[in-house]
Amino acid sequence: MKQVLLPILLLSAVAGCGGPGQQGDAGHEDAAEETSTDSLAEYTIAVVPKGLVHQFWQTVRAGAESAGREFGAKIIWNGPPRETEVERQISIIEDMINRNVDALVMAACHETALADVLEKAKSRGIPVVTIDSGVKSGVPVTHVATDNIAGAKAAADKLAELVGKEGAVGIIPFVRGAATSDLRERGFLDAMKSYPGLTVVPPRYSESDVAKGMAAMEDMMTAHPDLAGVFAANEAGAIGAAAALQASGKAGAVKLVAFDASPEEVSLLEEGVIQALIVQNPFGMGYEGVKAAVDHLEGKEIPARIDTGVVVVTANTLDSPEVQKLLAPEEQLRSAGL
Repeated sequence: MKQVLLPILLLSAVAGCGGPGQQGDAGHEDAAEETSTDSLAEYTIAVVPKGLVHQFWQTVRAGAESAGREFGAKIIWNGPPRETEVERQISIIEDMINRNVDALVMAACHETALADVLEKAKSRGIPVVTIDSGVKSGVPVTHVATDNIAGAKAAADKLAELVGKEGAVGIIPFVRGAATSDLRERGFLDAMKSYPGLTVVPPRYSESDVAKGMAAMEDMMTAHPDLAGVFAANEAGAIGAAAALQASGKAGAVKLVAFDASPEEVSLLEEGVIQALIVQNPFGMGYEGVKAAVDHLEGKEIPARIDTGVVVVTANTLDSPEVQKLLAPEEQLRSAGL
């Protein structure tokens, strides 16, 4: 288990070194990071992710920084350390509104709790673009994200294939009430209705925490010794589930399909602990989110939704050019100067 968790701890340390949101809760004294290679940047755009720990968000940031350089925008990057810190995210967004940024690009920790603060942004003339995880609100001018229903259906279809369309299967969503988590759970459960030979056991939530993801997987295997496969709906849940499978000696026997493609997940795919990854395009989310904000500020028409797509990746397709382009976060981060 140490071999699985150590890279995550190192990654958390790297993410924490960036500065934003790491000073503790007292006073919410977040140190937002402002970056621009152009001192004459025309716009100031705040980009507020759901969290700072996971590789996914650092790759989103790389895309945002790239678009900022291309389209003449200074990017202010700040978010809560953990994806469950809804109040912290609200406080950060309020700070961005008080700084009178030109636009706000954000991924919501909760689909309803952020509605009021986004109304406040609108009242101040600050357009909002949501990325990855949206809100139940008419404020955002567009939503840039994976089609999570379609991605979860692809995961369900792949898992059904892997287990021979028979037996008990489970799902590990992450945060109940977070739009992305809820959509993936719903998409998976809806798709499973097409497989009468499969029984879906009650979900266990990871709270976007590796240790809790491991506990969720352990609980599921204990309650259902005949478990044939599991869908882990994000990076933390996947790595936790993989650790539980390795510790129990069931890696490979219990099939694991997971969202995202952190270096740890890719290694687990290569080792046969994970059988398939549903790979998003976080760089594209950050890039298209900032681009959409700039286009809106310049009076250009933008669609109500921008789908950044998913790809199902297995060990057999891992080396394809299309997949390798998505699995190069280190290069993307380096090119963004992060």
